[in-house]
Amino acid sequence: MPKARVWTAAADAVIRNMRAGGATWAQIGRTLGLSRNTVIERGRRLCALAPVKVVAPVSGEVVSDDPNRGALRARHPLTWGLLTSEPYPQGGCQ
Repeated sequence: MPKARVWTAAADAVIRNMRAGGATWAQIGRTLGLSRNTVIERGRRLCALAPVKVVAPVSGEVVSDDPNRGALRARHPLTWGLLTSEPYPQGGCQ
């Protein structure tokens, strides 16, 4: 059975900083010489979140009140507000 990986504070800082800067898990893994999945697991334990992508409404986009209209696009600003009055959740880490 393989030995457990011992994580250093320096490696944890690299994961947090790169992820906050928008790096992908694969890029972080290459930097640390580890697999993508290993870095994902550690990043989740550290709550290393990627920056929030703000999706602005498409200019000139009109939302119809017609009940037979097409579905709103993914991540449309109105979709979460139609379901709840709470702010959109940013993830499980606090």
